[in-house]
Amino acid sequence: MPIYEYESMTPEKACRECVRRFEVVQGIHEPPLTDCPHCGQPVRKVISWCHSAIMEPSQDHVRVNQKIADYEKQGMWSHAAELADTHSEKTRDKSLKMRAIDNYEKAGYSADTLAKHAESNSN
Repeated sequence: MPIYEYESMTPEKACRECVRRFEVVQGIHEPPLTDCPHCGQPVRKVISWCHSAIMEPSQDHVRVNQKIADYEKQGMWSHAAELADTHSEKTRDKSLKMRAIDNYEKAGYSADTLAKHAESNSN
């Protein structure tokens, strides 16, 4: 069920509950409140800011990921690895670092060299 916000239309007469915005859980088809459920003063529904937990990646990150994918499709493993490695250092993205290591392996670099490289970058 949605959560709606309300505020008093007469703050000078409002109770402790409606003097500030308050939330009410209501069905989407229920009519909006017209009065405070605590003091009976008139209230109105307000448009609230949506706080989202979804983080949009930056345009730069999207562009770099697309370029890495293009290199991978073309079998240009060292190019993909270098770009992923560089960008992972800048963004501190561990999954991108692992992708870089995977691409380095596909390009023919030895696992020992890659392990040393990963250790030196984490210090």
